[in-house]
Amino acid sequence: MAFFGTFALLIALALAGYSFFVGLLALVFHRRQSGALSETARRAGIASFVCVTGAAFALVYATFTNDFSIEYIRQHSNKALPLIYKFSALWSGQEGSLLFWAWLLAAYGFVLRLRHKSDPKLFAYASVILAGVQVFFLLLVNVAARPFGLAARVVEDGNGLNPLLQYPEMVIHPPMLYLGYVGFTVPFAFALAALAMKYPGERWIHITRIWTMVTWCFLTIGIFLGSHWAYSVLGWGGYWGWDPVENASLLPWLTGTAFLHSVMMQEKRGMLKKWNMWLIFTTFMLCILGTWLTRSGVISSVHAFAQSSIGLWFIVFLFLTFVVCNLFFFWRWDFMKTENKLESIVSRESSFVFNNVLFVVACFTVLWGTLFPLLSEWVQGTKVTVGPPFFNRVMIPVGLLLLVLTGVGPLLAWRKTSLGSLRRNFTVPTVAAIALGLVMIVTGWARPWISTSEFYAWTTIVLSVLVAVTIFAEFYRGARVIAGKTGENIVGAILHLTRRNTRRYGGYLVHFGVVLIMIGFAGTAFNQEKEQEMGFGDRLELGRYTLVGKSFTQDDTPNHVSDAAILEVSENGKFVGMMYPEKRLYKANNEPGTIVANRSTIRDDLYLVFAGMSETGKPIIKAYLNPLVSWIWVGVIIVVLGTIVALFPNMQAATAQERVALREPVAVEGD
Repeated sequence: MAFFGTFALLIALALAGYSFFVGLLALVFHRRQSGALSETARRAGIASFVCVTGAAFALVYATFTNDFSIEYIRQHSNKALPLIYKFSALWSGQEGSLLFWAWLLAAYGFVLRLRHKSDPKLFAYASVILAGVQVFFLLLVNVAARPFGLAARVVEDGNGLNPLLQYPEMVIHPPMLYLGYVGFTVPFAFALAALAMKYPGERWIHITRIWTMVTWCFLTIGIFLGSHWAYSVLGWGGYWGWDPVENASLLPWLTGTAFLHSVMMQEKRGMLKKWNMWLIFTTFMLCILGTWLTRSGVISSVHAFAQSSIGLWFIVFLFLTFVVCNLFFFWRWDFMKTENKLESIVSRESSFVFNNVLFVVACFTVLWGTLFPLLSEWVQGTKVTVGPPFFNRVMIPVGLLLLVLTGVGPLLAWRKTSLGSLRRNFTVPTVAAIALGLVMIVTGWARPWISTSEFYAWTTIVLSVLVAVTIFAEFYRGARVIAGKTGENIVGAILHLTRRNTRRYGGYLVHFGVVLIMIGFAGTAFNQEKEQEMGFGDRLELGRYTLVGKSFTQDDTPNHVSDAAILEVSENGKFVGMMYPEKRLYKANNEPGTIVANRSTIRDDLYLVFAGMSETGKPIIKAYLNPLVSWIWVGVIIVVLGTIVALFPNMQAATAQERVALREPVAVEGD
C-alpha cells in the first residue's frame, strides 16, 4: 500500500501540474489549438481526482489492515482500535489530514470540471485556479508531509488514536469542517476567474451561489459539531472556550456569512463589487490559515493534533495568493465600478452595510486574539495568551447588534423605507419583546441589574423575541394571502408559500435557527456547578435535581480500562433515572479520556463528570446545571434545514395578484 499510495500521489501531482500550466497556456495564448489544450488540461484535472482517491483509499486500507510498516498508521492506529475510529485515523494526524484536504479539493474540482459546458471559458479559468491550489496541497503530501513514509522499525502494534478523537462525532466533525474549508476554494476560483477575464454581469455570483451556500452549511455543521464534541468529551461543562483552533474555524465562517449577505446588494443594486471580491478572497485565505493553525501545531490548543514545520509552506502560499489577488484586483479596478449609491440610512442596503461591518469587526477581533500569542512571542520572546474575557468583551455586543439587524433588516425596503412602513412592521414585534422582558423581571426569572452577564442574557432573550415575532409575522402575512386565494389551511399555506419562494423563506428559517442559538447562548449566564465526593448514599443537590451515590464499577476492554460512578437522579423528588459518568485509560498510548453523563432537556442539561478518586477512595463528581443548551443544537438543525430549503428551486412563479399581495415588506434574501 505504501508504494501504491506514494505512486498515486506522484501521478496526481503531475496531472494537477499539467492541468494548471497547460490550462494557463491555453488561456494566455488564444489560438486555434488552445481549445484542445484546455480540454486536455480539464481531463488531467479529472484524472488527478482518480489518483488522489486511490491514495486516500490506500491509506484507509492500510489502517484497516493494521499495516504498521507505514509510520502514519503506526502513530495513529492500533489493532484494538474500534473499526469506526479507523476512519478517523485518516484525518487525526497532519499527513493524513492534508491528504484528506487534497482529496476533497480534487473531488470539488472533479464536479466543477464535469459542469464546464454551461460556460466553458469561465469554467476553464476557474479550473486553472483550482488546479493551482491542488498543486500546492499535492506538493505538501509528496514532499513536506508524506502520509506513506515508512516506519523506521518493525512494530507489532501502533500507538493508537488520540483518546480525544475516540468519540462518534469525530468520525463526521472533521469531514464537515474540511468540506467547508475546502469548498470555499470554488467561489474563490470563480471570483478570481471573473476578475481575470472581466466577466460581464453578476453571473459568476449566480453560478457560485449553490457552491457557497453548501460550503457555508458544511462549515456551520462542522463548527457546531466541534462545539458539541467539546461539550461531550472535554468535561469542562462548556461548548466554546475561544480555543485557537475553534477560532480558526470561526474566522472564514464570519467573512463567508458577510459575503452571503452583501453579495445580494451586488445582485440587486450593482453595489459593493470590490468589497465582495475581497470578502471571498479573505474567506479563502482564512480557510488556508485555519488549516495551517490546526495542523501545524504552531499554537497551543486541545484541538491541535499535529506538530510539524510545514508553516513556511503555508506562509509562502498565503503570500503568493495575497499578491495574485491584489494584482488582479488593481488591474481590474475600473471593471468593478458600483452602479448605484446608498440613498437612505433607513434602507435594506444600509442594513447590509452595517451587517458586513459587524462581521468584519468580529472577524478581526477573533483573528487578533488568536494570533496575538504568536505576535507577542515574535516581538517580545514571550507568548502572551489572550483569554475568553477579551473575546467576550467585543463579541457579545457585536453579536447582539447582529441579532438586532437579523430582525430589522428584513423589514426594511430597498433604497428607502417609509415611516409608515416602519410603524406598521415594528409595532407588534417591539411591544411583544418589551412585554416579555418586563414579565421576566416581574416574575424574577431575570435580574439584569445584578451583573453584566445577566444583563446580556436578558437583552439577548428580549431581542430574540423581537426577531422571532418579525419572522412569524412574515410567514403569517404571506400564508394568509395564499390561504385566502386557495382555501388551504394555515399550515398548508405556509408550505405553499415557502415552496413559491424558497430562497426568501429558507432565509427566514435560517434566521429563526440563529434566534434559537442565541437564546441557548444566553443560558450560560445562569449556569450552576458543584463538586463533591459521591460514595454510597452520598447526596448532592443542584437546582431541582438530587443525586445519590449508588455504586462504583470498573471495566476492561481490549482498547481501554475504565472507572464509572453509578448515580441515582431525582427531579423535584421524583426518580428520573440513573447516570454513569466515566473515566477511561487507553492502553495503547496510556492516555486518559472522559465520558460525560448528560441528561438533556429543553429547559437545561444535568451534566456530570467523573473527576477522579478521592484520598478516601470515593468518586469525585463535578455536576453542572446548564440552562437552554439544547436550544443551540435545535437551532443548528433549523439553520441547516433553512439552508436546504433555500437551495431548492421555486415551485413556480407566483401569479401577478399574489406577487402584489406579498410585496411588502421585502424579505431576507432573494426578492
